[in-house]
Amino acid sequence: MQLEEQLGRTPYPPARIVCRCSAGRPVVVEQPPTTPAGEPFPTAYWLCCPGLIHGVSVLESAGGVRALEDRIAADEELAAGFDEAMERHRALRPEYRLGIGGVRNGRAVKCLHAHVAFALAAPPYAIGEELLIAAGGIPTTCCMDRG
Repeated sequence: MQLEEQLGRTPYPPARIVCRCSAGRPVVVEQPPTTPAGEPFPTAYWLCCPGLIHGVSVLESAGGVRALEDRIAADEELAAGFDEAMERHRALRPEYRLGIGGVRNGRAVKCLHAHVAFALAAPPYAIGEELLIAAGGIPTTCCMDRG
């Protein structure tokens, strides 16, 4: 029931909760490789904390996806860390061979939320950790308990 409240919809059943907030609510869940209907679900980790989702959405709406792609293109050390994380994600879903956020193109960025979720679920991942900080981090008080 917690996930449904957080997401505002009935979620696909997660394989497990990977990270929780200070109130014990899920922040990141690991998803099975397929939905209950058997459809592919290539993204291994899903962000579900409303406060953190909002913070990352603000980054995305301010051009965060393009900014990250530009940084990766200009910084080989950053790109190496990105490539390594993408390969670790592909290993989690070998049947799909897709990177974080379900991307096919090597250095494409699709969803900053997926990068934050990956950083929390499968550290270390410097890019996702930077995004987490820029989004305000995991709220110190549960955003679901705010009136």
